[in-house]
Amino acid sequence: MADKKATLTLPGEAPIELDVLKGTLGQEEIDVRSLGSQGYFTFDPGFTSTASCESKITYIDGDEGILLHRGFPIDQLALHSNYLEVCYILLNGEAPTKAQFEEFRTIVTRHTMIHEQIHHLFRGFRRDSHPMAVMCGVTGALAAFYHDAMDVNIERHREIAAFRLLSKMPTVAAMCYKYSIGQPFVYPRNDLSYAGNFLNMMFSTPCEEYVVNPILERAMDRILILHADHEQNASTSTVRTAGSSGANPFACIAAGIASLWGPAHGGANEACLRMLEEISNVEHIPEFLKRAKDKNDSFRLMGFGHRVYKNYDPRATVMRETCHEVLNELGMKDDLLEVAMELEHIALNDPYFIERKLYPNVDFYSGIILKAMGIPSSMFTVIFAMARTVGWIAHWKEMHDDGVKIARPRQLYTGYDKRDFKSETAE
Repeated sequence: MADKKATLTLPGEAPIELDVLKGTLGQEEIDVRSLGSQGYFTFDPGFTSTASCESKITYIDGDEGILLHRGFPIDQLALHSNYLEVCYILLNGEAPTKAQFEEFRTIVTRHTMIHEQIHHLFRGFRRDSHPMAVMCGVTGALAAFYHDAMDVNIERHREIAAFRLLSKMPTVAAMCYKYSIGQPFVYPRNDLSYAGNFLNMMFSTPCEEYVVNPILERAMDRILILHADHEQNASTSTVRTAGSSGANPFACIAAGIASLWGPAHGGANEACLRMLEEISNVEHIPEFLKRAKDKNDSFRLMGFGHRVYKNYDPRATVMRETCHEVLNELGMKDDLLEVAMELEHIALNDPYFIERKLYPNVDFYSGIILKAMGIPSSMFTVIFAMARTVGWIAHWKEMHDDGVKIARPRQLYTGYDKRDFKSETAE
């Protein structure tokens, strides 16, 4: 709501009054929508100082290390909830009753299978394709198989699309993995949890029974919760932008996956693992720390600090506890895991890290957990996309529920002025 005004004064022109908006939490924002009709636009590359929408889903305060989903703190959700309950909260705004949750869980569970013809679609990809390339393509192709409810102007169609994407994404993700290693696809099971079903589709084979380890199941569930939504990041903004044109939901989520694939966004935990591989041994850590502290060296320690969280990443606290639970359960001895644990110890005690608030972030711990589980780094971003699908859907639905306006950013043109064309090639 606007409760005060800002005045923009330009030389030789009358002052322009602009509303100052205030949300439930967060900074005040100047409403510049009226500037266009007066011949002006704002210039903000990357939109880092621009609110592109109004939303009730997620709130982040990076300075204080706060992340809320519909008002609920992320650590409470990760420790006392489960992924499907968080999905319900993100999509519906309130925590479910027991009856509401059972209905929601049943619908999701019973729609995890995908059209059998999609199996043939996978065979069109090279075996050595990156799983994210396959996931992006297959997700977009789902529109060709589930086109009976894709009118984005009909609320019931939007609801059906939301359930389909949430239900089928783990199946698609696991199929991407199985295809990459040449193993047969594993069908989903209705008797398993969302996270347990995904682990079963990833690791079971027709040769022998696979029993889901409850510690690993809970760890995967927490990874999904902690990556479910993160406000207006690049991929979420991409989904909203694609959706603003009226594009079908599968195309919008495929666009989000493509954006997430970028190394500056969803590839952080994969980059963290590559860094650990580069260090390779605990004995090499002092050398790499020296390089990290050298302003003239291009080497960067991945997985420490966060662009949004200037204090600490609230997700990392939960992920750290989960990481140690998994490592203790598996009792693994691995050079890279030893490097990771030593780096964590140094980061939490070295004044250089403490003064700069370079704490281990969620990507640091999630990468270690996924590696310990036996998941290859090429699948890290696929799992991120699977987790984030519910956040993308929630924002996509909210945008349509509130009344969509097609995205049309402006630009500062710095090219040629108008000039006449004369062909130098005409005879």
